[in-house]
Amino acid sequence: MMKALAYAARHGRAALVFGLLAGLLLPGLAAALQPWLPEMVAGLLFLNTYRIGLRKAAGGLADGIGTLKAIVFLQVALPFLALALAWLFGVAQTPAAVALILMLSAPSVTGSPNITTLMGHPPEPAFRLLITGTALMPLTVIPVFLLAPGLGDLGEVLRAAGRLIGAIGLTVAAAFLLRRLTLPQMRPDQASAIDGLTVIALAVIVVGLMAALGPALRTDPVLVLHWLGFAMAANLGLQVLVFTVLRRRAGSGAVPVSVVAGNRNFALFLIALPAATTDPLLIFLGCYQIPMYLTAILMKPLYSRAALKTGR
Repeated sequence: MMKALAYAARHGRAALVFGLLAGLLLPGLAAALQPWLPEMVAGLLFLNTYRIGLRKAAGGLADGIGTLKAIVFLQVALPFLALALAWLFGVAQTPAAVALILMLSAPSVTGSPNITTLMGHPPEPAFRLLITGTALMPLTVIPVFLLAPGLGDLGEVLRAAGRLIGAIGLTVAAAFLLRRLTLPQMRPDQASAIDGLTVIALAVIVVGLMAALGPALRTDPVLVLHWLGFAMAANLGLQVLVFTVLRRRAGSGAVPVSVVAGNRNFALFLIALPAATTDPLLIFLGCYQIPMYLTAILMKPLYSRAALKTGR
């Protein structure tokens, strides 16, 4: 079993592509998995937390100011910039502008540490951005929604954020405790096995996330292609931009910030906001998974220029 999981870890990028294809080609399976997405995402977070452990996660607390600066940049400055540009060009009420502003207001996706690991970089900085960004979201999202009330009900978003923080807090605490009780000192082969398990979890999760995209692709492929181009530009383009700006200042720290910049927990808003706001964005959510799950393949050549690689 350990060897099989290690094999999955070594071929993680191929497994993610397989998951994307399965989500598109197996709509029945995607529909069956979709109701279980919250539980699967919580399980993925548990695996991430167990893999990293409290010691490594807390080891970066000395860089707390840097993490806070990154969160302010990612979840406040970027959505404000997008909102200002949307108003300037008169497109603030369009679905594309709403999707971009909501995406930029969201915290990191749960899988950002895994994506970072697949490219050979330490997952701990991405993990800290995930936890801190999610915890601070009730504060960072307020100014954006106050200036763009057309985005939806701020109260619903804050309540959803509170539920998310509670679920993440319980999951992280349980994983840290279990790691301390069962595996305080993790060997490299054990870490590799857990990495393989998280890759499998990611591949299964994306099948459910693609549930809305397969039917749309068959009924209106042109619309899907438009949204796919927009999602690719928003996700990958933002990663390239942030990495270009930060690489000389932050060194290897530019990689996790760049990964998180393009890969956000956009689905949170689909849970919290009214259907009138979110229904036009469901296809975007499906398309958004494609650059997210291809980040480890498409962005690896660029991120390999960062100075520090993981010593796993």
